Amino acid sequence: MATQKLLQSLELGALHLKNRVVMAPMTRARTAQPGNVPTALMAEYYAQRASAGLIVTEATQIAPEAQGYSWTPGIHSAQQIAGWQQVTEAVHAANGAIFCQLWHVGRMSHPSFHADGKPLAPSAIPFDGQVWIVNAAGQGEMIDCPVPREMTHQDIQRAIAQYRQAALNAVEAGFDGIEVHGGNGYLVDQFLRRTSNHRTDQYGGALENRIRFAQELLTAISEAIGPERTGIRLAPFITQRGMNDPEAIDAILALAKWCSGQGIGYIHLAEADWDDAPIVPEPFRHQLREAFNGRLIVAGNYTQEKAERYLAAGLVDLVAFGRPFVSNPDLPARLSHHLPLAPIADMSTLFGGDGKGYTDYPNAG
Repeated sequence: MATQKLLQSLELGALHLKNRVVMAPMTRARTAQPGNVPTALMAEYYAQRASAGLIVTEATQIAPEAQGYSWTPGIHSAQQIAGWQQVTEAVHAANGAIFCQLWHVGRMSHPSFHADGKPLAPSAIPFDGQVWIVNAAGQGEMIDCPVPREMTHQDIQRAIAQYRQAALNAVEAGFDGIEVHGGNGYLVDQFLRRTSNHRTDQYGGALENRIRFAQELLTAISEAIGPERTGIRLAPFITQRGMNDPEAIDAILALAKWCSGQGIGYIHLAEADWDDAPIVPEPFRHQLREAFNGRLIVAGNYTQEKAERYLAAGLVDLVAFGRPFVSNPDLPARLSHHLPLAPIADMSTLFGGDGKGYTDYPNAG
């Protein structure tokens, strides 16, 4: 390969990224209990992968009611902030940059996380899917979710305030910025799509209403920590979990254009990563680039060759890799030298557990 744009440096706001390889957010469910507190083991895990130009953490709930899965980290308590501080310190000591992905799952949640047993959502519509919950025996299993409760205006304003406070907590914990998880069928995505949003007020119906929740929370975060330190992940072509809405594309492009005008630091395009997933149409890539003048990150089963092709075409600025980073902590070096990538040795170690399948993968040497 004549040029390797993946390994070239890039500016992201005030940050100088040493390469364009991003470690994608991946839930690993290894927090300390009780309290969903980040640990020293997590600090080791992220620091091992600090050769990425940018790390985006696993999805991190902004409040207790935002949680949907067991053992996932939060960033709403003093203990959680302290736990994340050891992570950011370890990554920065290894010359890395790290953003915290802020998460509210909305309807994709279990009754145990809610005082009234009801997850919150734009509308009282169940979804097609399950969440990972640890049972009384300490074993993780996939569990069905109840019909959610439609959010009141007070609920919506509380969620926006929680996003803002979580962003401030992230800065206190030492993060370089935050990424709002706005895809994959979680709360922000639920507002964007007609399949999950049947509201008739200012947060539902017309396109400009369906993007309002995302606009208001991004405004609140940007005013708190700066738009250049704020990113959002969007997933226009993911149709799982009852999210198949062709009109979502128009909503996402409209939101992207608004983000451009607000100076939002980046959009992270989450492409479907399973074998028979829908292909992202080339016209959409050009539409997104035209709509948004900030940095564009893409993620979803990218090979090095595909990443270089889209970087060379100017359609993306950074490329995120997920599972390759699980078993290849030194992924940028392997890409630089065209070394083979190690496979994930044991898929059962992805969620929960100790250092096995987490911090025990070696560098190429």
